[in-house]
Amino acid sequence: MKALSWILAGIGVGLVTYFVLNQPEPQYATGNDDIEDAADRTALWGSKQRITGTAGGLFGKFKEGVGRAAGDDQLAGEGVADQVVGAVKDTAGSAAQSLGQTIHELNR
Repeated sequence: MKALSWILAGIGVGLVTYFVLNQPEPQYATGNDDIEDAADRTALWGSKQRITGTAGGLFGKFKEGVGRAAGDDQLAGEGVADQVVGAVKDTAGSAAQSLGQTIHELNR
């Protein structure tokens, strides 16, 4: 029964990821279409990095908890490292999304 809850959680995360990455963006009348395409690609890359960073951080917390519960310091350390990598990816994604929005605003 525990496996079913993990499977449902995975399906839920997959659906949320799908809807976040495939939501239609507003189309604006802007100056240069190439610049607008670059802004869209930058924002999409940022969204993907934020999702992978958040997922990596959650998986790192899980690994750290399992490692501490089992008394395995190496696994707990790997979990902390995964959390750091996840936080860095989330921050990079956030910066990329902001950069894409700034490029869009400057291209008006």
